[in-house]
Amino acid sequence: MKKISLDIVGLSYSQTQSGAYALLLNESKGKRRLPIIIGGFEAQAIAIEMENMKPSRPLTHDLFKNFAETFEIQLKEVIIYNLVEGIFYAKLICARDNNEVEIDARTSDAIALAVRFNCPVYTYEFILASAGIIMDEDVKGTSAKETKVEKVTEKQEDDFRKKTPEELKDLLQKALDREDYERASRIRDELNARKKS
Repeated sequence: MKKISLDIVGLSYSQTQSGAYALLLNESKGKRRLPIIIGGFEAQAIAIEMENMKPSRPLTHDLFKNFAETFEIQLKEVIIYNLVEGIFYAKLICARDNNEVEIDARTSDAIALAVRFNCPVYTYEFILASAGIIMDEDVKGTSAKETKVEKVTEKQEDDFRKKTPEELKDLLQKALDREDYERASRIRDELNARKKS
C-alpha cells in the first residue's frame, strides 16, 4: 500500500469531547486533514515540543527519546495504519544496526515521539478517505509552528494583556516550573503576538 505523508498542523480544544483535544494532521500533497481526538496530557506533550518549551524535568516522551538515543535506536517514521470504530492505530518504525522493528503505539504517543525525533508521519488512502476532512479556506493558513491550544477565555487574555513583558516572562517561568504547560503555552502566545506587532 502506498504511504501518504502527513504534516502536523496543530492542536485545538475538541468541540465534541470535554477535556479532549483535536490533533490536526494535513495531507502533505493534498487538501485533506485528519483530525484525531487525544487527551490533555498527550496534547501537552506534543505542544511543548512544537513550541520549543523546555520542561524542568523530562517528560515520558523525552525519556523515551533519551533512552533510544543512548542505545542508538532511531525512530525512522510513524505510520497511522488502521482505523477501527473511530480509533486510530499507529506504529513506530525503529532501526538499529540495519535491523528494523515495528512497535505498536497509541497514535497520540507516536506523534509526540515523531515531533521529538523529527521523523515523518504517514497514513494510507483508505484512512484519509474515511476520516479525512476538507477544511474551510480561512483555516488552511495555519502552520505547524502556530500550534495554538485555543479556547483561552477573554478574562485570561485580558489578564495577560495587562502584564508587562517582564511580568509575562516571570509568569512563563513559574508555569514551566509547576509543569503547567497549557498556561505556559498561552503566555508564550501572548509574548509572540507582541513581538509580531
